[in-house]
Amino acid sequence: MSESVKALIAQARAQIDNLPVDEVAKAVEAGGVTLVDLREPGEVEKEGTIPGAVLAPRGMLEFYADPSSPYHRAEFDPAGTVILFCASGGRSALAARTLQSLGYQDVAHLDGGLKAWKDAGRPTTHEN
Repeated sequence: MSESVKALIAQARAQIDNLPVDEVAKAVEAGGVTLVDLREPGEVEKEGTIPGAVLAPRGMLEFYADPSSPYHRAEFDPAGTVILFCASGGRSALAARTLQSLGYQDVAHLDGGLKAWKDAGRPTTHEN
């Protein structure tokens, strides 16, 4: 029997760090973290993003994150701290689990995504 996307997200959330907005904000302010926006370019254009975030659409994440990939981006370091986010937390939960499978040890996601960030009154930008 196949699983629903809701079940897959629940399984991923059980295996990753689900960080609230305040913890993500503190980590970003402290520095030394790679904050990754997994949304599509049209979403980012419409809604903005978190200042300092690296834009990496979900469909390219594995290629950008894998050091052996010809598409690897230097911002992605398996030994570094990575916090992922999307619109509401589903894609980022699945993506965090995927990065764990690729050997990333310190990976988490923003619980509730950009929606939670905005609802908490945190800043966004269209400049990244």
